[in-house]
Amino acid sequence: MGPAELLVLTFPQATITVEAASALCKLRTGGDIRVIDSLVVTRHPDGEATYGELADFEHLRDIVGDGGSHALPLIGPEDAQEAAELLEPGTVALLVLIEHVWAQAAADALRSVGGRIASGVRIPPENIEEAVRAAKARAAAGK
Repeated sequence: MGPAELLVLTFPQATITVEAASALCKLRTGGDIRVIDSLVVTRHPDGEATYGELADFEHLRDIVGDGGSHALPLIGPEDAQEAAELLEPGTVALLVLIEHVWAQAAADALRSVGGRIASGVRIPPENIEEAVRAAKARAAAGK
């Protein structure tokens, strides 16, 4: 198995949209990333938090099909509660546990010589874009 990562994707509305669920379903079949588990966490306007599988949402059932429920859920109530603390009332989060299938060969090679992937850091794209802009500005100033 390649490295795995839990992502918390937040949305400014009270439910997961059809478009967001469709994008998740495309990840399931893309090949580079395997979706191991997912969970929806909703913080209601009154502040109460609830969670459920994508297939629990009527408007998403046709999109997620059987892939929306898991016989062995790996994302649990503690994860849902932690994600709920990030949410404003009236918003929703999608927790997605993914395997980086593309890195499986590298992980296998490391393990075969006694190594392991010890850590990883997720850098948001906007941080990279900001760093690139700053580097270009420094380069232009140095000319």
